Order: sequence, then C-alpha cells, then structure tokens
Amino acid sequence: MTDRPLLLLDVDGPLNPFAARLPRLRGYTTHRLRPAVWLSRQTPGSRRHRRGLRVRLNASHGPRLTGLPFELAWASAWMHEANTLIAPGVGLPPDLPVVEWPESFPADPDGLLWKTRPVLEWAAGRPFAWVDDMLTARDVAHVAEHHDAPALLLRIHPKWGLRDDDFARLRGWAEAL
Repeated sequence: MTDRPLLLLDVDGPLNPFAARLPRLRGYTTHRLRPAVWLSRQTPGSRRHRRGLRVRLNASHGPRLTGLPFELAWASAWMHEANTLIAPGVGLPPDLPVVEWPESFPADPDGLLWKTRPVLEWAAGRPFAWVDDMLTARDVAHVAEHHDAPALLLRIHPKWGLRDDDFARLRGWAEAL
C-alpha cells in the first residue's frame, strides 16, 4: 500500500471527449475499438459492428497522469478492457487496478451515480480524486458524508475531456494533502 492518494479514472468524458463537436480535436487521435459491452448491443455483421466504436484519445494524457502524485486506477464501465483498449492509446501502463462494478446498474434510491457507492467501497477509506463526466452535487455530498478521508470529485465535461486546469487542480489537491 502506498501513501499516495488514488486517482480514479473514467474513460468516456475525461479521456474520450465523446461529445466534442470538432471532428479533429488538437492532440487527439481517433481509434476504432470494439469493447465487449458495446459489441453486445450491435447487430452482428452491421456496419457499426464491423467499424467499431469511435474513441478519441490523447497520447499525452498517460504521461501527464502518471506524473501526478497519485496511484492510478480505472473507475469506468470499460472495466478491464480499459487496460487493453484504452491504456495503449493514452500511454498508461496495461495493468492498472480496476474498480469492479455490479452485474447490473440499478437506479440508486438517493439519485446517486451508479458508480458512487462501489467507488466508496473500493476506496476503503483512502484519500481519492475521481474524474468522471457524470458526477453531480449529490455524489459530492454523499462522499463528503460517508467517506472519512479527503476526496475530490472532479466533473469533466464530455466535450472537452481532461484539460490543463484539471491536471493543475488534481496536482494541487494531492500536494496539499
């Protein structure tokens, strides 16, 4: 176990700005990937099934993330496929820990993101920062009330992905611990 806080990474939004309107974002490369969950929702043999899912990744993100004073882990619906499909495109190691999600994603009775409770359980009282495009004020309040260690929940807009200000905020938060 390390003294460094955790940095929990979502893929879609922070690393893959899927809502971007520009076809070519500066620094991003388009990849055609075939994650299992996405493939299971496609018609076999269809054009989409053959082409794969369009994912935009920035190869500079990996070195910037590993340069932060955190222990990195995936907190994404991509789960273990983030290591095999996303890590190579952003320059991250192919063996990061992965937050495991339940088989189904039932609606939360308190209106929380379906990831919030499993993230708290997985963090097990350690300080953590979490970057995700779906975080809300309810998630922030719930974590503040139910997690005794410091936590930073940083909502990343899915049009822009991680930006310089986000990296600076993550570094500042971790160094202030």
